[in-house]
Amino acid sequence: MRVGLGTTMIEPAFNGGRLDGIGVYTRALMHNLGGAGCQVTPYSYPRVRGDSAAIRVGQALPQSFEAATLTDLLTPAVNRVHMPADVFHVTDYRIVRMDCPVVATLHDALPIKYPEWCNPRLRRAKNWMQRKATHKADHVIALSHFAIAELVECFGVDEARISVVPCGVGDDWLEPVAPETVAAALAAHGLRPGYFLFVGTLQPRKNIERLLDAYLALPAAVRAERQLVIVGARGWRCDTLVARLAAAREHGAAVLWLDQVQGEAALRAVYAGAGVFVFPSLYEGFGIPVVEAFASGVPVVASNSSSLPEVTQGAALEVDPLDTGAIGAAMLALTSDEALRQRCIEAGRAVARQLTWRATALQTAAVYRAVLS
Repeated sequence: MRVGLGTTMIEPAFNGGRLDGIGVYTRALMHNLGGAGCQVTPYSYPRVRGDSAAIRVGQALPQSFEAATLTDLLTPAVNRVHMPADVFHVTDYRIVRMDCPVVATLHDALPIKYPEWCNPRLRRAKNWMQRKATHKADHVIALSHFAIAELVECFGVDEARISVVPCGVGDDWLEPVAPETVAAALAAHGLRPGYFLFVGTLQPRKNIERLLDAYLALPAAVRAERQLVIVGARGWRCDTLVARLAAAREHGAAVLWLDQVQGEAALRAVYAGAGVFVFPSLYEGFGIPVVEAFASGVPVVASNSSSLPEVTQGAALEVDPLDTGAIGAAMLALTSDEALRQRCIEAGRAVARQLTWRATALQTAAVYRAVLS
């Protein structure tokens, strides 16, 4: 089965060398669909027509997405992008009509459901474009059952055209990281084993300010023993958070923000050195970092909202993300109750063994075949 895969989101020129959740998902499909019986060809949109110099991952499509969308809107019944594939899979909102079936992964309805958590620049135009684009897909993949109701409500997608295929981790995440590798990574970043860890882009919906409040309210002895480590790139509207992290550090708190953890191997080592992973996000379409922590053998505190209870399957301590006291109490519990720690670690590993990118690829290929049948 010939599969065209949209890879614009993992082009270095578009992401600055950093992959967000969509990028991680796209790269995982590119690397794993071959094992599911698919012959994958990656395709990427250039920034402008004919400018393929910046394309590194996929083959350059003939037009920019904006130009292709304009053509699609003006002459929808005539112009369809020719694609030498049996099916084309779009992993973001860049959906146009093609002369083969199109499968689109819609990660969440965040921009429409919660616009206050998104960059306001061109928000209205982007939301309109996403609504129009979703109706050009022959089938939609959602990453969680939670997402289905929102995709139906916000995008008007027919529920019969939606399949749920969860994200995962690579099989290598389930293998232990060599102790010397972990020690070297921790030394390079000034970390002591056993820290509280968060991984994700710095933006309002990730709820990192409440995590910081919860950490600073912990007993002094616990804070002296365990650092709070935030791993993630700058996102939208994070200036106040960045200032607070710096201020906490200046006042002696063991708070570290790492925005330069490059590559999966380095990230795995940072996970491996953690004592507790804390993910108090207000909204997630899935939440890949939770599964990464599970696979790394780190007990998890996670929000009881959006898709996260579906992902954690009871293996994490679930908390109200708006309740700073509850977040702190769960953090303390996983540092002081060894039996609870071990139960969470074992349950998390069991979940991670189910949620692998290999399984995601097999289920995704099954969606392709159903669309083609």
